[in-house]
Amino acid sequence: MTGATAGIGRAVAVRLAENGAEVVVHGRDSRRGAELVSAIAERGGRARFVTADLSAAADVERLAAEAGAVDILVNNAGVYEFTSTPGTSADSFDRHLAINTRAPFQLVGALTPGMVARGHGVIVNISSTAATSVAPVGAAYGASKAALETLTRYWATEFGGAGIRVNGVASGPVRTPGTAPLLAAFPDAMDQVTARGRIGDPEEIADVVLFLVEQRSSYVNGTVVAVHGGERSLLPG
Repeated sequence: MTGATAGIGRAVAVRLAENGAEVVVHGRDSRRGAELVSAIAERGGRARFVTADLSAAADVERLAAEAGAVDILVNNAGVYEFTSTPGTSADSFDRHLAINTRAPFQLVGALTPGMVARGHGVIVNISSTAATSVAPVGAAYGASKAALETLTRYWATEFGGAGIRVNGVASGPVRTPGTAPLLAAFPDAMDQVTARGRIGDPEEIADVVLFLVEQRSSYVNGTVVAVHGGERSLLPG
């Protein structure tokens, strides 16, 4: 799985390993990768780490080759910059699409032939409520995740007949190292954006991913599950 060394990715990797999966964890930081592999091993799980720069197409291809045959692919890695459209450079826009959209596309293209040959496989794409809930900033991020959700439905149709299920998880605001600055800047406001009155924890996303990769969700395909605590309606006045 990509982007596994922190936040939602780390929680998913740990949860899958706890439930018997041998996890290939990806990230950019070798130190954090080694720490995660050790943490999983201490819990009785199995994992190995592969580093790659998902913004570079050739490095994504290398990641797929080093990962080898996999039965579960979780596309979690992502970049987000909540800037205005005029404040978003072409390089930033390209980086969003490369990491959030193109890298999953490449990995699915490289790894699904093996799944098809074996007659089974599961793909879970981690999206965001930003794909469907618009805001005054973050258009590049929202567009890259909306594209990923569209690909999720296409892949479910393309590979469903071969025994491959493809679903997505659209996460709402979650407490992670990446969101820490935003939470610190707006501590009260962030807890009011959901009907639950709080933001989520990475483990709550991981539990949904676990459900989607297990046999008990065998009839779930081509769906993006919203995990956001319930959207809060703001009445005028």
